[in-house]
Amino acid sequence: MWGVREQSPDQLAERWLVLLRALAAIDGDTCGQWHEAAEYDETPPAVQLTDSAVAAYIDRRNPEPDADYIGRVASLSTADGGPGRPRVATWINAGGSANRVPDSCVVKLRSQELDESADLVRRSGEVMAAVGASWDADWGEVYDDDEYDAVADEFGLSVTVPRGGRSVYLSPGRAALAPEGLPGTYTRTAAGGLVIDLTRGGTAEPSLASIVEANRVLRAAGALEPLPVPFDRDRF
Repeated sequence: MWGVREQSPDQLAERWLVLLRALAAIDGDTCGQWHEAAEYDETPPAVQLTDSAVAAYIDRRNPEPDADYIGRVASLSTADGGPGRPRVATWINAGGSANRVPDSCVVKLRSQELDESADLVRRSGEVMAAVGASWDADWGEVYDDDEYDAVADEFGLSVTVPRGGRSVYLSPGRAALAPEGLPGTYTRTAAGGLVIDLTRGGTAEPSLASIVEANRVLRAAGALEPLPVPFDRDRF
């Protein structure tokens, strides 16, 4: 997530494509081809991964005359990956000038057979880095349902309040407040953001208690303070 940042369909497409290419670099077999959103009884058309094609798709999905104010919503997904390979969906809600609802990008993995060995799960810290860097985000988290619920319940958080899961992305201002010593790897992005990955590149399985405790430490340090609303900035 990040605070309000006005962006045209062309600008949104440019950032989204940076993310899609980064996901393909992590797992090209799963993330090499993307499809438009479609109704359940339709075969979704593939999307040409060019700035102009993705921008046209975003524009087509958002015909409302107030899209420049409320922002634009669009989603893309991969095909069913088959056994041991997830189906991936990514969607955005971004680009408007309304200053009370944060912009966001989500990457979601779905599979009845998915386990920790799948590349996009095992390398979730890299996925988090790709999302944070491509969108110049304020913060982000990687989680499964149990991890999300444990943190939300412990601190009474709404969905838009910064928090961390098995990995957390912090924008440069938040990263400057993050203490050393959490039980994970610390990786800086080129723009100064920080990913703290409690899975240590997929080699560890953090407990719910350790994820909650990492949130406690980061909150105490001020690294997870909410942005002021209405937003007067896009990052902390």
